[in-house]
Amino acid sequence: MDNEETKGFKTINPTTEKEIKHYNYMTETEAFEAVERCHEAFSEWKLKSLSHRAEIIQNVAKKLAAHKDEYAQLMTDEMGKLLKQSQQEIELCQGICEYTATQGQEHLKDENRTLPNGGKGIIQQAPIGVIYGIQPWNFPLYQAIRYAIVNLMAGNGVLLKHAKNVTGSALMLNTIFEEAGLPKNLFTVLIIDHDTSDKIIEHDKVRGVTLTGSSEAGKYIAEKAGKALKKTVLELGSNDAYLVLDDADIELAVKTSVKGRVFNNGETCVAAKRFVVVDEVYDEFKEAFVEQMKAINYGNPNDENSKIGPMARKDLRDKIHSQVEDSIKKGADVLCGGEIPSETGYFYPATILANVKEGQPAYDEELFGPVASLIKAKDNEDAMRIANDSRFGLGGGIFSKDEDKAVELAKKHFDTGMININSFGLAHPNMPFGGVKDSGYGREHGGFGIREFVNSKSILLNN
Repeated sequence: MDNEETKGFKTINPTTEKEIKHYNYMTETEAFEAVERCHEAFSEWKLKSLSHRAEIIQNVAKKLAAHKDEYAQLMTDEMGKLLKQSQQEIELCQGICEYTATQGQEHLKDENRTLPNGGKGIIQQAPIGVIYGIQPWNFPLYQAIRYAIVNLMAGNGVLLKHAKNVTGSALMLNTIFEEAGLPKNLFTVLIIDHDTSDKIIEHDKVRGVTLTGSSEAGKYIAEKAGKALKKTVLELGSNDAYLVLDDADIELAVKTSVKGRVFNNGETCVAAKRFVVVDEVYDEFKEAFVEQMKAINYGNPNDENSKIGPMARKDLRDKIHSQVEDSIKKGADVLCGGEIPSETGYFYPATILANVKEGQPAYDEELFGPVASLIKAKDNEDAMRIANDSRFGLGGGIFSKDEDKAVELAKKHFDTGMININSFGLAHPNMPFGGVKDSGYGREHGGFGIREFVNSKSILLNN
């Protein structure tokens, strides 16, 4: 590695394969100084009222709206998502700000209880300090907003180490926060390498760590944080199963499954990835699914006629193509797609693999791109077994005309954090988001994330 690469890195537009900008890494000293400044800002911010914090966060929503076009274009340029989906991401983040500024106050207000001896107890949700977030590139704004906003509302300081290829989006968020009136240094972007990141986790002014990333990254960060007795929240990968039961509305199931697989170019942790279809309706589903996936054209994400844009980086495209080829070698069949295009840009076509079985990457691993795994189940019970036959447990879905039956299956048998019934969705500000097993632990959104990094402090007035 040459000296230039050790000092910094370039961001590359995945559509054009051309450089956007070069960034230099902070030195370890500069990063530590940034942590200290964030802690100093936190020391004042924690004393501000909930209503004051809420006002700033509502201003963030307004500034996101004011910069919507500019921000959306930057995200599309940096990681290749469709421009209209970048705009939708900003709208989601505005909703998160609004929800946190209103309902967040309810989740953080003091609670009074009567003690067994007749005394009074006060429970305060007190801020704990500086929270360090390590975030991925697939939703450049949302991944940062969803942990930053609740922690700022809770009174904490926030550090962000974003994925290198969306560094511009990270710095843009810092500008948004400052324009909204957030105190300087309370939110800080750290442009650092992995070695410095490990030392940030150990820094005595950092009180919690949250990561969105792969299961392997989660294990590494949890170990580092655990040794330093820092709490973690981990939102990790998955290979979510969507079940098509014998009484499913096939037209709805196909349309929804295609959307669930290719949204955000298929680069979504909670995307629909494994499609488990019972034998009775398998052929009908397969025929329509292949037809509609073949119609998903890739192209420039700024073109409103494109259904998917490029993958975010060349190495990511290489990885998913390797998983596809390995699955084929182990018996999977290609129903459409599966070949790397020759033109400029890190494009990969919408792909379906059938005859998917245990031992293939298409069955066991997360396919982070527009590749669907089609799996035949004997019956509804077998479909549920296959869905849970995974080390992951983030999301999933059930297609059935009997909603009560689907809800019962979701409650009693689906071993994941989130289940969609006859639908596909990413995140809702008022519902918890997170998983189980190798998909991580802890929750974001819905009033749950706002209490992940607070001190539920007991103040006792004994009688």
